Amino acid sequence: MNMNHPLEELRHLTEAVRMAGADIAPTYTEYVQLAFAIANDCGEAGRNDFLSLCSLSSKYNERNAQTLFSNALRANKKDIHLGTVFHLAGQCGVKIPNCAGAQKAGSTGSTRTTPNFSHTYARHDKVENDFPEDGNEEEQLTEGPEPYSPLPTFPQDYVWPELLERIISFGKSPEQRDVLLLGALTVLGASLSHVVRCQYGRKWQAPCMQTFVVAPSASGKSSLTWVRLLIEPIHNKIRAEVKEAMKTYRQEKAAYDSLGKERKNQEAPVLPPNRMFLISGNNTGTGILQNIMDSNGTGIICESEADTVSAAIGTEYGNWSDTLRKAFDHDRLSYNRRTDREYQEVERSYLSVLLSGTPAQVKPLIPTAENGLFSRQNFYYMPRVTQWADQFGEDEVDVDEEFRRMGHEWKNTLDELTLRGMFTLKLTVAQKKQFNHLFDKLFHRSGKINGDEMSSSVLRLAVNACRMMSIVALLRSPEDASLVKPDAHISSDNLKDRIITRWDMVITDADFHAVLALVEPLYLHATHILSFLSSSVIKHRSTADRAMLFADMEDEFTRRLLLEKAHDRGIPESTALTWLKRLTKQGALVSVDGRGTYHKN
Repeated sequence: MNMNHPLEELRHLTEAVRMAGADIAPTYTEYVQLAFAIANDCGEAGRNDFLSLCSLSSKYNERNAQTLFSNALRANKKDIHLGTVFHLAGQCGVKIPNCAGAQKAGSTGSTRTTPNFSHTYARHDKVENDFPEDGNEEEQLTEGPEPYSPLPTFPQDYVWPELLERIISFGKSPEQRDVLLLGALTVLGASLSHVVRCQYGRKWQAPCMQTFVVAPSASGKSSLTWVRLLIEPIHNKIRAEVKEAMKTYRQEKAAYDSLGKERKNQEAPVLPPNRMFLISGNNTGTGILQNIMDSNGTGIICESEADTVSAAIGTEYGNWSDTLRKAFDHDRLSYNRRTDREYQEVERSYLSVLLSGTPAQVKPLIPTAENGLFSRQNFYYMPRVTQWADQFGEDEVDVDEEFRRMGHEWKNTLDELTLRGMFTLKLTVAQKKQFNHLFDKLFHRSGKINGDEMSSSVLRLAVNACRMMSIVALLRSPEDASLVKPDAHISSDNLKDRIITRWDMVITDADFHAVLALVEPLYLHATHILSFLSSSVIKHRSTADRAMLFADMEDEFTRRLLLEKAHDRGIPESTALTWLKRLTKQGALVSVDGRGTYHKN
């Protein structure tokens, strides 16, 4: 590399990286390294190249990038140079044409793409302390999609009901199994909206949920397309019925039109409702309301690209985020059709949502934490793929076909359950106590660490936990007949005649604890997604990293132990100390002896 003309070399490199479309700064560590290396060797003249290199990352935010580069210019570090940028590019396999530093490598005489560096590149925790103490270090730290340490996966030691076990068995990693489990609960719950319920918050809760799986491109979230196959037979049956109804309507309409003057003595045939179960996300506000009402308030939006939904919401005739918020609470939906002045409504709505998308697709759908959609979602963040995996496999199983087969089995099971009537989940006194204890602690902790931004999410996570329990209990009931018994208010005559349409249902302690074990991971995944959103509530953005770090500490801990845990998680010491100071000031922590021992308040 010709260090006599660093700006020229940088521009050669920038062009090569842009042509390759390579993200050479996938985490905040590389992000900082780029800023200091370019600022130190190229000064202000390197700003545009820095912005150009960063813009290829899904975490790119121009305002924050500008601030970071300005900070780097003021810091004027001398121990990190442009060689770092070439090193990061080389790690991504970017070929740098006409680079003076390129060398010959290997016996084959091939050209090495990475220059011979004479300068070292700085560690992230080494440059961290050089930011001006303006109190914005957390906001800068959380602008990347990847947290310092991996987000927790669901516990793997629980045995779910047989159908769920079959579904998650197709996952090849803990994260993929988690996504299959969460997706399956969402789509199966959507189909059970008129079959099972539980009472929570003095309302009947149907098992309808809204789930958003977020992941960088090609990270495995496409496995959600498999769980969609579980409910396609239900949708196809409904569409076949609509097709037959339309055929009958057209025949009746033709006969009616042929009556001539006699039509005044006959009622015109009524156009049948255009029912469906899978509702398109590429829809207008009026369109989706009409689809829901035609389907008696029931359905699911299942889209593999979240921008399909966010684009629809953002159009002039979209604006159906209000519908999603109301549907979560099973609220009444209504609208007036302008063409024939017809007023339509459904008293209760049962719309479910299953979306997947990249980090960049989150904010267009949910602009801020104050937007009610954020707290209603079950979020799961899948990490970036960091190593190659063989995708050929040896079993040659047709996974699509396996899920189609399970889908037909589920439709038959659902038909049988529907004939039996309504199942009501009732927790035991001990289970209610454990449930309240868990969420009371989580709500208190969330308020101390995240302020008001996560409070609504915790409250609605409790609702979703109840809904998941009702699904799991119902799926378990064929394996254990003792879990279901006739409703206590069924008359003795009906019992004698076996006319039973209402059933009381309990959940096993093992399944109860299995669902509760999902709560902490889902909360931490939501706090990570929170870092993607604009904040109008608090100045300093909290992340899952901070929540996980302090959750890992005992009720009483020392400053030294905190720093050791932070080091293990890759969190800079200065950041951990900033969090410690702030939480102590907020009252979430109490200094016990003034010598570095703290107690969780």
